[in-house]
Amino acid sequence: MITSLSIKNYALIEKLSIDFSKGFSIITGETGAGKSIILGALGLVLGKRADLTSLKNKEEKCIIEAQFEISKYNLKDFFEANDLDYEDDTIIRREILPSGKSRAFINDSPVNLQELQDLSLFLIDIHSQQQTQELSDETVQFKIIDAIANNIETILEYQKLLKAYKSDKSKLNALLKKQSDSGKEHEYNTFLLNELIAAKLKSGEQEELEAEFEKLNNVEVIKESIDKSLVIANEEQFGVFHNLNEIKASLQKIAPFSTEYQNLFERITSVAIEFDDVSRELQNASEKLLNDPERLELTNQKLQLIYNLQKKHQVISVDELLQIQANLENAVIELGNIEEEITLLTNSIAQKVQELDDFSATIHQNRSNAIPVLSNKLISILETLGMPNVRFNIELLPSETYFQNGKDELQFLFSANKGTDFGLLKKVASGGEMSRIMLAVKAILAQYSKLPTLIFDEIDTGVSGEVAIRIGEIMKEMSRNMQIFAITHLPQIAAKGDSHFKVFKSTVDNDTQSELKLLSQDERVIEIAQMLSGAVVSDSALNHAKALLN
Repeated sequence: MITSLSIKNYALIEKLSIDFSKGFSIITGETGAGKSIILGALGLVLGKRADLTSLKNKEEKCIIEAQFEISKYNLKDFFEANDLDYEDDTIIRREILPSGKSRAFINDSPVNLQELQDLSLFLIDIHSQQQTQELSDETVQFKIIDAIANNIETILEYQKLLKAYKSDKSKLNALLKKQSDSGKEHEYNTFLLNELIAAKLKSGEQEELEAEFEKLNNVEVIKESIDKSLVIANEEQFGVFHNLNEIKASLQKIAPFSTEYQNLFERITSVAIEFDDVSRELQNASEKLLNDPERLELTNQKLQLIYNLQKKHQVISVDELLQIQANLENAVIELGNIEEEITLLTNSIAQKVQELDDFSATIHQNRSNAIPVLSNKLISILETLGMPNVRFNIELLPSETYFQNGKDELQFLFSANKGTDFGLLKKVASGGEMSRIMLAVKAILAQYSKLPTLIFDEIDTGVSGEVAIRIGEIMKEMSRNMQIFAITHLPQIAAKGDSHFKVFKSTVDNDTQSELKLLSQDERVIEIAQMLSGAVVSDSALNHAKALLN
């Protein structure tokens, strides 16, 4: 529960510090006195966004600090999960700087607004007139039923599974689209791959084939040139061998006369040896040369195949064709694997559908059991609130759609008077009836919820007299199990509080300020008397106020 609130430099509040107690607290004040400012400040502590208009003095920062006693609400796991220091008396502080920047702290640890909002769900429910209108929203109606049905944990498990199911469906749809879009591409890639595989390409093959083709295509010219060279080398009287040997013999005679001649002799000897080796290789080459038209044709065909493939794929080498072949193999394999992935995902989705249906059936059954309980409790409370003929017809409509909270749709039908047909709550309930229904809902949920604090902001709209007294009694009863605040204009409700705070404006040095004060018993009598009769308090109003308080 909230035990204290301090506000500095916010809206019309220069500085305020107030302590709260458990039980039922009342907040009253004239319209415009600043009740909404108190709620606004509390909203900032709970994670609502702020701007510079929140600052009373634009040159100083705004500080709002609230202390909560949370020892009974099992929040240690939340603090541990968010890496926060746990304290039984937890302090939340919000600062708004003149620059417009905002900072938030939980037990002096910096946090973001989302963390504040997450924690606030466990601390306070601020019920406003706007929230009363939300009662006609199907999502809110489901939350009410599910709280009574004890469906919360089951729905959380269902939502985890639904998220996984939607993820699998998204992946499957993407694969099916890819498969559809790639159908023709897959066929063409397979054709290109088979064409390259059939070519049996090898790295460096093109150069070898081109050299072989040139040799086979010019075999007669080559043989003629080699044979002519051999004749010149080996002619008996004028051949190169004969002349080299003559030169060698001449130099051998003078080699002993000097180193210079010896070197020349050795060089010509080396030339003779090298030429002899060349001559032998020419002889071998001549013997190997064959006119092979069949081999020439095969070589030419292979080269033309390579040239055609290079032109088709717009490359200039066999290595590039081999890379394209590898890429096509990967593409074909990948598209081939899609079938397997589709099968696995389809099976996974089918399994999740079965589990979702099981969860949905459990949720539906729990709701079906809870609806009569909710309806009877609502009727019982509303009869005491001046609605003796109220009836509810809450229908669960099974659907094939997986919603965020199951497979049900809901019709929350309502009739306030005898002889009138049921109609949708949002269409047939008046503002006063909606306020009373919402109070009844909150009273029922208080029995199932562990929420420590509930603030009612003018839930008494459209009611008066005995109904107002009964509303006060219901909130008083709720305060036995939780901390209740009621912002009200009705003296019948104000008199039911354990403590009473008044919001009022004052003027200090031509500056208007809002203040919040805890009233003494005598001050409460006067405040309630003024609520009854206006600024001028009559004796009868004082007596009536005392009677209400007693």
